[in-house]
Amino acid sequence: MYLITVLGNLLIILAISSDSHLHTPMYFFLSNLSLVDICFTSTIIPKMLWNIQTQSRVITYEGCITQMHFFLLFAGLDNFLLTVMAYDRFVAICHPLHYMVIMNPRLCGLLVLVSWITIVSFFYGTGVGVYLSSAVTQSSDSSATASVMYTVVTPMLNPFIYSLRNKDIKRALKRFFGMVAIKGPIVLGLKKCT
Repeated sequence: MYLITVLGNLLIILAISSDSHLHTPMYFFLSNLSLVDICFTSTIIPKMLWNIQTQSRVITYEGCITQMHFFLLFAGLDNFLLTVMAYDRFVAICHPLHYMVIMNPRLCGLLVLVSWITIVSFFYGTGVGVYLSSAVTQSSDSSATASVMYTVVTPMLNPFIYSLRNKDIKRALKRFFGMVAIKGPIVLGLKKCT
């Protein structure tokens, strides 16, 4: 599941960056969402896989703080990017003639930058403090199952939900894999003259 998540989101990033037709605000935000999903799952899953392999549930205090920081950072960033994507769709639907003027590259970059910055200050200051000050622990199977669903299944499904069903992304992936195939051996196709 982790490999599907990373590869699916990486394919989206590569398809969007390699196809100039997809250099629009919607796909810019989508590629950022894919990057955040890769980072989000990479903060939790490798340690979880290590724990399963070694049958150990030990984590150092510093490791816990670091993992919680990045978990909260990327979870919050995911939410803010989804909000920015909703605003992008609102502008596209309600103001279609002014869409490219309103959603210019500068505004798109600023919205992503603000998302990266409303996250560090808000979640680093308050979220980590709340989680670290809590002495109550839960060891129920239902909370473990819920956390796996949130940290593994949802990011794995995002590439399928947001883009792999999209015709433009499919076309870009075909072009991308076509470009990769072209960089291999060159085969000339000659027509027989009659």
